Amino acid sequence: MTKTLVTYYSNTGNNRFLANEIAKRLNCEIEEIKPVLNMHLLLLSGIGFGNKSITRNLADYDRVILCGPVWMGSFIYPLRKFIEKHQNEVKEWLFVTCCGSSYKLKEDKYGHEMVFRKVREAFPDLNITCTALPITMTMPDEQQEDTKAMMETRLSEANFDGLFLEKFDALMEEIA
Repeated sequence: MTKTLVTYYSNTGNNRFLANEIAKRLNCEIEEIKPVLNMHLLLLSGIGFGNKSITRNLADYDRVILCGPVWMGSFIYPLRKFIEKHQNEVKEWLFVTCCGSSYKLKEDKYGHEMVFRKVREAFPDLNITCTALPITMTMPDEQQEDTKAMMETRLSEANFDGLFLEKFDALMEEIA
């Protein structure tokens, strides 16, 4: 049986919710990634002062599932630094993001597929799989193109259903 740890960084709570759902479904441990200085504008600019130490030894795990946001087409500082520090400790990595970019716009300059390419380029020797679960899947069709509505939408028990849950279940089946 594969020993898995779910790790996450979340600014709005969407990726925290997602990480907790993954950990519950896989019945595994979870650990939050905490930047030393958690200032959104600095992190968005790629500036940071490292992450606080985690409590678990990643070498004890076969797989790490990393949950975190995609901000304006960037693989954000806390996630990038976490992988840089621990990339040689784990055999298998999975990056899962609850993001604002839709599947339709995944190739856009801010799209999640562009970020996934950056991840693979930054860590070419890493065995990493990348998956996006866009928050827009929880929104009514008429709001999915509304950037303000997308930015204000929060993943919760109330909207963890429909297409989002279908895609989540498929991911969990693939992981298991």
